[in-house]
Amino acid sequence: MMTAMSLPPGFLDELRSRTSLTQVVGRKVMWDQRKSNQGKGDMWAPCPFHHEKTASFHVDDRKGFYYCFGCHAKGDAIGFVQETENVGFMEAIRILADEAGMPMPERDPQAQQKADKRTQLAEVMEIAVQHYRLMLNTGAGGAARDYLDRRKLTQQTRDRFEIGFAPDGWQGLWDHLTGKGVEPELIIGAGLGKPSSKGGKPYDVFRNRIMFPIRDARGRCVAFGGRAMDPNDNAKYLNSPETELFDKGRNLYHHGPAREAAGKGQPLVVAEGYMDVIALAEAGFGASVAPLGTAVTDNQLQLLWRISDEPIIALDGDKAGIRAAMRVVDLALPLLEAGKSLRFAVMPEGQDPDDLIRAKGPSAVQKVLDQAVPMVSLLWRREIEGKVFDSPERKAALDKTLREKIKLIKDPSIRQHYGDAIKDLRWQLFRGQRNNSGGGGRTFKRDGGRWKTGPIVQEHTKASMLAGGQGAVEHRVREAVVLAVALVTPEVLDDFDYAIETMDCLSDDTARIRDVLMRNANSPDPRAAVEAALGHEAVENLLRQPYVAITPAVRNPGDMELARLTLTEELAKLKTERGLTAEIAEAEEDLQGVADEAVTWRLGQAAEARNNALLSRQEDNADYAVGDNGASIDKDERAALDALRDTIDFTRGGRPRRN
Repeated sequence: MMTAMSLPPGFLDELRSRTSLTQVVGRKVMWDQRKSNQGKGDMWAPCPFHHEKTASFHVDDRKGFYYCFGCHAKGDAIGFVQETENVGFMEAIRILADEAGMPMPERDPQAQQKADKRTQLAEVMEIAVQHYRLMLNTGAGGAARDYLDRRKLTQQTRDRFEIGFAPDGWQGLWDHLTGKGVEPELIIGAGLGKPSSKGGKPYDVFRNRIMFPIRDARGRCVAFGGRAMDPNDNAKYLNSPETELFDKGRNLYHHGPAREAAGKGQPLVVAEGYMDVIALAEAGFGASVAPLGTAVTDNQLQLLWRISDEPIIALDGDKAGIRAAMRVVDLALPLLEAGKSLRFAVMPEGQDPDDLIRAKGPSAVQKVLDQAVPMVSLLWRREIEGKVFDSPERKAALDKTLREKIKLIKDPSIRQHYGDAIKDLRWQLFRGQRNNSGGGGRTFKRDGGRWKTGPIVQEHTKASMLAGGQGAVEHRVREAVVLAVALVTPEVLDDFDYAIETMDCLSDDTARIRDVLMRNANSPDPRAAVEAALGHEAVENLLRQPYVAITPAVRNPGDMELARLTLTEELAKLKTERGLTAEIAEAEEDLQGVADEAVTWRLGQAAEARNNALLSRQEDNADYAVGDNGASIDKDERAALDALRDTIDFTRGGRPRRN
């Protein structure tokens, strides 16, 4: 049977980093929402271990501990599972590991020996930290000190971040460590030395570099980052190789201090490199971290979310920074959970946080952080940047790409909200195009680290002629019928959303209903959403209009087949009417020049298309006639109405006729 002592080194640390105590405890208690602060991981509830009515049971999610001020029960996630599930230590670990997606390790009889070695490696790293710090203040570190002076790093800052220097020599650190009795295999195992490929003496990994110690969440130095002093060096920044102590995809620079600062309410900022973190921390943004010379990994995302529910990714204002942000978006989408997301702050073009602080001070950085955008906005901007959507095919391609991205989100609730947000952004984009350019496209591009809309391509349209033409009354009738059918049978919106969205509305009232309806097409009850936005009376006024009220699809809400037939016919007529209007307008312009047979032929074709549309009827189970007001009415119902009218003597005040 595996014991706690035989678990591999670091397994429990990894398990705790992946486990949210709030989620574990939340299965057994009902949180006091008035007293709890979920954003800070500060949660309160009645104690599950003794009967009480007040919320005296406290969970500190960031520290990973719980405590009851009534019965004094305390512990971590493992202890909570032991107590509430009545299981042993290893079984509790097994339960949590299964929930965290971590396979239980095989039995390792040498676990204690490995743990001892890790302790030894950590001790070697601490000796190296002190050696590098000492070297910075020697004659060999003069150029490094000058560089730090130019970067405005005071002595206090250097001490705070334990900045050091590795002189330009092959065995400087090696000789220092072996002189203190450190075994060569420990120096190599710590990633500080490399064996010679030529059979000579092992040599130092870091040479002629400013050194930044990298500490894990427990405060142990597990690696170094070295900044080259030689501008011709192949690697400007060099990190320690991966060792038994160091996994670069599972660590963050400045992790421990950032976690403490975030616990006090500071926003968690993710910068690109060491100097950015140092500059941010010195400027008052103590909850700042950086990935270690690589793109953010899924493990690092989980570490970030353990510190803060919504970290801010601070991006350099250049193409590389934007590309890095997009990689983070793709990585994060499948990992999103309720309350766990990211925001993105884009620095001015050509600047990183360090540059901005030195140029304009901390307030400039705070302004950028305040303008951080949610992840869905960055996803949207990536797909529209530099593109023109002036055709149905291009719009369909955009829809397909976004649907594929949203499908990556595993949480159904978040997936739905992303879909709603994208729907709203899409509506704003294409509605803006129609309002400004008659359906043309706009090009989207970045300017100074931000996005802007490029010049709108104007298209000459004549839709406004319809408002003053003879078909205006019929047009208003049809647009009202279309919206009424969509309101009473919203299930058809999936098939007709684009056609309704692009429908020209001559009435301001119907235009407002159309706009609100399409923004809420994916909501559980679109009609209720329209009524909430515009008032119940606005919808009732539409449905009570005579030509709307007698429409069969409105009188039979929920009849999908009838609704589809009605929308197909009415929208086709509106489209044909719009086409005829455009042809007439263009023909009028042509007639101002040289009139020929081509103009007459075009008008004839357009008029014929309009007449065919007016006379056409969908093949269904009912025959329709056109009323005086232009609306469709079932012929059987019309006959019944005529028969009823024949029985009424309108000259006698509406009393029945005498036989």
